[in-house]
Amino acid sequence: MSTKRACEVLERRKEFLMPCLNYFYTKPPLFVRANMQYLYDDTGKRYLDFFAGVSVMNCGHCNPAIIDRVAAQMKTLQHLTNIYITEPVVKLAQRLAAVLPGDLHNSFFCMSGSEANEGAMLLARIATGKRKFIARKSGLHGRTELTMAATGIPMWRADPFLQDDFYFADTKEEIEAILEKDGDIAAFISETIQGNAGIQTPEPDYFCNISPLLKKKGVLFIDDEVQTGFARTGTMFAIEQYGVTPDIMTMSKALGNGIPIAAFSTTREIADRFTKPSASTLGGNPVSCAAALAVLDYIQEHDLCRQAERLGKELQCRLLALKEKHDCIAFVRGKGLMIGAELVKPGTGSPWSEGTDFILEALKDRGIILGKNGVYRNVLAFQPPLVINHDDIDYLITNLDEVLTQQASLPAGF
Repeated sequence: MSTKRACEVLERRKEFLMPCLNYFYTKPPLFVRANMQYLYDDTGKRYLDFFAGVSVMNCGHCNPAIIDRVAAQMKTLQHLTNIYITEPVVKLAQRLAAVLPGDLHNSFFCMSGSEANEGAMLLARIATGKRKFIARKSGLHGRTELTMAATGIPMWRADPFLQDDFYFADTKEEIEAILEKDGDIAAFISETIQGNAGIQTPEPDYFCNISPLLKKKGVLFIDDEVQTGFARTGTMFAIEQYGVTPDIMTMSKALGNGIPIAAFSTTREIADRFTKPSASTLGGNPVSCAAALAVLDYIQEHDLCRQAERLGKELQCRLLALKEKHDCIAFVRGKGLMIGAELVKPGTGSPWSEGTDFILEALKDRGIILGKNGVYRNVLAFQPPLVINHDDIDYLITNLDEVLTQQASLPAGF
């Protein structure tokens, strides 16, 4: 149950924030603190977090190994815009160059995934001298002008006057046909795994099949790793599992582990074409860079890539076992600790968004926070902090099994 304080905060939220900003749960808790894989509400109730603020808190909430270094940086130099010389941003760029795949080397830092994707598309236009883009049909790339136009999911295309410089295609054949008829394509942009579309995970050869078509036509490949980056899928970046290196990569979310930071990175050759003045007032500020450097250290020191791979296999195996038991689970897919379970109405096979909401609410009441996504909002999203353990997975699966059994007894058509 939501407390009186939680209800009062919710009412003020409705009064003073924009109505476009929705929220999970009919009875939302008021979260007041957190620690590693746990959240706590204003009553002191503890929740196991299996969504990580949408793949942000990979290293855990309020992790002292990160927070202490952020605090230390804030006490010495908090902010100077990137037109001044500071060391943390140079250290971070150098550190990123060492972990980026292939020959990706130079980075531009900003504040959000939307801004990183917007910058990446600008860079593609500058580098190629071409205007248009190919994007995936169910992609989500942000809420700015270009990124919203590149987004294929209808609910996230809020602007009624989006520009029409985008083709939407998924298959090799569709992309090849577009490239043959239009020579003004600057880049193909794709999330490695489409998170908001329901953890849609490409076949192993998907990007290998598309990459030669792009190179033949001089079209750049922008890889959106905003959700998948920094050990989430079992490798530092998900694209490493697909046998290709993009021309431009974007990242945010987990890079700062809750401190706003984003970047787009590219090769030296492409970076050298971006010479017109550009800056970001808050991008690459010392505090954000200190957080990101601490994140990279923590991932390496605690081998979070291997942890995500190992625990992800365990979680996916347990979910597949639930799929055999509960016919409302149609698909289980994903990599590492980025897994989706798609729900359908038993007997009809149609998307089951109301069932998804029921399950999320029931798990919340049991002290588990889970996400949801998908074009029809019918996919349970398992994207926990990478610091979870075997017992956390066992607790989740036991409760999810009980909730699924409970919903099976509800009236038909629920």
